[in-house]
Amino acid sequence: MTGLLLVGASGLAREATSVAVMMRHGGPVNIVDDNPATWGTLHGLTPVLGSVDLVPDIVDHDVVLALGKGRFRRRVAVRLDMLGVDAARYTSVVHPRVVLPGSCSIGVGSIVLDGVVLTADVEVGRHVVLMPQVALTHGCTVHDFATICAGVSLGGDVEIGEAAYLGMNSSVREGVRVGADATLGMGSVLLEDLPPGETWAGVPARPIRIGVHA
Repeated sequence: MTGLLLVGASGLAREATSVAVMMRHGGPVNIVDDNPATWGTLHGLTPVLGSVDLVPDIVDHDVVLALGKGRFRRRVAVRLDMLGVDAARYTSVVHPRVVLPGSCSIGVGSIVLDGVVLTADVEVGRHVVLMPQVALTHGCTVHDFATICAGVSLGGDVEIGEAAYLGMNSSVREGVRVGADATLGMGSVLLEDLPPGETWAGVPARPIRIGVHA
């Protein structure tokens, strides 16, 4: 029976484990992490086997990157590629109550938790994390390594760039684009395009300027 190997002893790994137990009917779940203090311990109820460098050798396990920030998942994906880990090793963890309409797609390596809604013509990339109660409406595109936290709502035809991070309970107006590596603060309301690499917050959301005081 094929096992599941989660990369990262994180809170996200705990959530992915609970979903994996439901969807994999008893296949073994293990974790690898670069923190030596975690090796040989249990993360929740899941064994931590050792460092990320073990992934190429644990060939009877599918792999999921369970790191909360997309830039970290992207960095580890590059590292594993250099270690010879084939893209075919990756799998997705999708809560069994999530309904995937025929016009929607979820890329390999993604984690999709309970209560996520995809309506029509939604494209979710590789290694994306969708936390509970996320709503993706018609025509939305979520690029690789993006992280969309609990309770986020996207209007129609929104585009979320690679490794972007949308904080809990934020919302994005229809037709708006969030750039690659950008961050939208929790509870924010985004009414216009958020440029790549910038951090915005507030209602309506505005740029946060580090080191500038009113």
